[in-house]
Amino acid sequence: MSEFPIDENAPQILIVEDEPKLGQLLIDYLRAASYAPVLVNHGDLVVSYVRQTPPDLILLDLMLPGTDGLTICKEIRRFSDVPIIMVTAKIEEIDRLLGLEIGADDYICKPYSPREVVARVKTILRRCQPKAFHSDTDNGPTLKIDESRFQASWNNKALDLTPAEFRLLKTLAHEPGKVFSREQLLNHLYDDYRVVTDRTIDSHIKNLRRKLEALDEEQPFIRAVYGVGYRWEAYPCQFL
Repeated sequence: MSEFPIDENAPQILIVEDEPKLGQLLIDYLRAASYAPVLVNHGDLVVSYVRQTPPDLILLDLMLPGTDGLTICKEIRRFSDVPIIMVTAKIEEIDRLLGLEIGADDYICKPYSPREVVARVKTILRRCQPKAFHSDTDNGPTLKIDESRFQASWNNKALDLTPAEFRLLKTLAHEPGKVFSREQLLNHLYDDYRVVTDRTIDSHIKNLRRKLEALDEEQPFIRAVYGVGYRWEAYPCQFL
């Protein structure tokens, strides 16, 4: 991948990764997306670097030489609220990563697509730094929900939704970043207390995703959180 000029005001992304090829791949993709990536390849160097040169976001691998990722995350949280995305190849660690005990904002499982990493970085920065990252939200893609008319649109393109899909969208988008269990979503889905299963939610989510992605293939909208449920990833959201 060719070199890309970096704006001196571009968000700095600290990549903590001990695999040289993977670290360079992330650097290339983040530079192409107009970020300023920096690579640290040893766990013992991370906390001092963050203290001296605070980044805008950290991609933190779980397994590192020296201090491990979980310990680093806990130490950073003692003095900084910088967004942290944990990277892991250990499926059994996911429950811990999702918990509040370590203070991570998100996680990514290896193997992953570099494009997915860039999309996740973009989403987290929008969530955590809306003013810095969105200097003019009126010019960017926006989800608009008109509750009184039961209508929704993405980037001024109307969404043709069923009542159940509209309620799901409204529930998820009302609290971006929050993980909703299938049971919680079921409670918002119907007002006649009909008996339905968790698979009903999965089916509606699949249809809702399809309609959203038909309007914008590049934007991550709804993310499935392993073993938990779903959360809304797109920002900003406007309720009319």
